[in-house]
Amino acid sequence: MTATCMAVYLDCAATTPLDPRVRDEMMLYFDAEFGNAGSRTHDFGRRAREAVETARDRVAAAIQVSRGGVFFTSGATESNNLALLGLRDRERRHIVVSSIEHHAVLEPVEELRRAGFEVTYVPPGEKGWVDAEAIAEALRPDTVVVAVMHANNETGILQPIGAIADGLGDHPALFHVDAAQTFGMRFEELRHPRIDTIAISGHKIHGPKGAGALLMRKRGGTRPALRPLTFGGGQERGLRPGTLPVPLIAGLGKAAELALAECAARTARCLAFRQELLHGLAPLHFAIHGDATRSLPHIVNLSVPGFDAETVIEAWKDWAAISDGAACTSASFTCSHVLSAMGLSEDRKEGAVRLSWCATTAMPNLDAMVKILRP
Repeated sequence: MTATCMAVYLDCAATTPLDPRVRDEMMLYFDAEFGNAGSRTHDFGRRAREAVETARDRVAAAIQVSRGGVFFTSGATESNNLALLGLRDRERRHIVVSSIEHHAVLEPVEELRRAGFEVTYVPPGEKGWVDAEAIAEALRPDTVVVAVMHANNETGILQPIGAIADGLGDHPALFHVDAAQTFGMRFEELRHPRIDTIAISGHKIHGPKGAGALLMRKRGGTRPALRPLTFGGGQERGLRPGTLPVPLIAGLGKAAELALAECAARTARCLAFRQELLHGLAPLHFAIHGDATRSLPHIVNLSVPGFDAETVIEAWKDWAAISDGAACTSASFTCSHVLSAMGLSEDRKEGAVRLSWCATTAMPNLDAMVKILRP
């Protein structure tokens, strides 16, 4: 028996609700069309393969990569690992990475550092974004990869990936972008031809958990040469072997198609929600962390003077389900490496909470949320 919860879900940066249209697409391949996409001797396998390739086309169309540049994975974490650890045998052994990356990037980079790679970490300014010129200045002749996320998962602040891509020019280093927070909402920047690899997740765009992709572009007629992390079976052209989860891949493809078609409308609704939310919470005299003019429309990271994050989360639990930062680290209630890199004061770091929503999110009782902290 499931308990009724009256709180409004405001943690869409962690995961989004599944779109019913995506669910319908997935159920077809769970139930009626349950074939293995690797089976080539009958129609069940053929139809499963067609579903996978349709999804591949839908994901590719969103950011204008070739269909052959879409490699299905379990999500952005695996995609980031493939893009980075897949470089481990390269002769060039220097990495440039922003210091505010998700741990799905920072930890593979640390693994490469332990294997003998040199790493230059580029910090953000106090507004939460790294400077494109600082990235360019960190390049060396032996730089093998530059990794900068499209938008930070804790603050929602967009990084200047277009300017970074321009600054890389004809340097041989690969440019990898973690787009877990932006794929489905910001397409144009991800279409920059100098971005070599992109990591995405389905569950951030109203698709299923457990499905994502590593997207690759050719440069000079050649895609990045990455080594697989696992072996056996040869699926996804040997880069990511294993039986393809057809229902999840079909769901990811449908979610990508819907996100592309509805992007403008979803963004407008998220912006309107943001304006109403911040207006309603204004009596708390909160501080927003990061440059609000560079923020995604559906994420805000803020602190309320005089309150730590745990207190705010507990006080608001009957009205809003919120986070103290990234979902993968929220259980620890420790200060964020992102906010620390931005140079925030200790009280603001300790009070930081993240509110994130989607186009279908209902507005919580803002008056009650204000009153419980400022009676």
